[in-house]
Amino acid sequence: MIPFYRNSILIGFLILTFACSNKQELYIDSSNPQIVYNGRIDSTEAKGARLFWSGTSLKLNFEGESIEALMKDENGENYYNVMLNNDSLMILRPDTIKGYHQLATNLPKGKHTIEIFKRTEWDRGASSFYGFKIKGNAKLLAKSASSNRKIEFYGNSITAGYAVEDVSGKDSPDSTYTNNYASYAAITARHFNADYHCICRSGIGIMVSWIPVIMPEIYDRLDPREPTSKWDFSLYQPDVVVINLFQNDSWIVNYPENEEFKKRFGAKAPDEEYIINAYQQFLGNLRNQYPEATIICSLGGMDAAKQGSKWIDYIKQAVVNTNDGAILTHFMPYIESTTHPSVEDQKKMAKSLITFMEDTIDW
Repeated sequence: MIPFYRNSILIGFLILTFACSNKQELYIDSSNPQIVYNGRIDSTEAKGARLFWSGTSLKLNFEGESIEALMKDENGENYYNVMLNNDSLMILRPDTIKGYHQLATNLPKGKHTIEIFKRTEWDRGASSFYGFKIKGNAKLLAKSASSNRKIEFYGNSITAGYAVEDVSGKDSPDSTYTNNYASYAAITARHFNADYHCICRSGIGIMVSWIPVIMPEIYDRLDPREPTSKWDFSLYQPDVVVINLFQNDSWIVNYPENEEFKKRFGAKAPDEEYIINAYQQFLGNLRNQYPEATIICSLGGMDAAKQGSKWIDYIKQAVVNTNDGAILTHFMPYIESTTHPSVEDQKKMAKSLITFMEDTIDW
């Protein structure tokens, strides 16, 4: 029979060993409140969070020698920027098979922050995030203080950062070249240290799109592909809303043979009253959801934003018609190009918007 004091020593040794083992490896579930999410996140999936929209992100503070993310992608076509301590680290492409992805290794002692940011658009499918695994003196730290500023963008390919990193001049649709992090929208949000939501899709318009849906049909969705998937607007009330739409409308109204033109307008292009009213109605939708927000109506930086553009006039008139002093207009510069805005173009647009906001927004 083993004496009692030896039992105590053995039990103590086992407890200490277990504690050390735990310290060496730590799993953080996706539902952990110390993970900071930005964007419209679907947390109804069992033991996971689903990410759809451009610019959706998650962030964690921790101590440890390495960190991995457990993820699965619907089609294997989504890309994420991974930032360690606010510095770009790598581009992550989750697999269609659920598995761990190494994010950082050989980390020094002390606090670290990891961020995963969705570069790509929702037409590439959804991604599921299940959690983090930290190894080597692993410790979960409290999340950083929340920002007291919130901003939301509604836009098309310009806001999405479509082909922003394609320097070949071919405007490639390959998702490797799309990077919402480099868009004027994300740059502006970072400048103001604001929480960031981005509701965008390449080809989309307010009246008509190059794709089968228009912004007034999807602006209120959680999963943008599902008409019955509705977003709870009470979860995120932005201080500022920026709209950058009408670029695609401005083209499609001139193509009566286009199938989306036929579906939306029949055989006759919309007149000015119809166009202004469509924009005004969308403003009304947003104002109903965000009674306290400042709404900035913009265009930029492709040809609908040219000086003298009638689409600028349409927006101005729609804003006047609302008789709402908290709905403003600001038009970012037109950048002459045969392709979508480049990284440098996006910076110019961001500078224009930031300057305007610094001069007009009191937040």
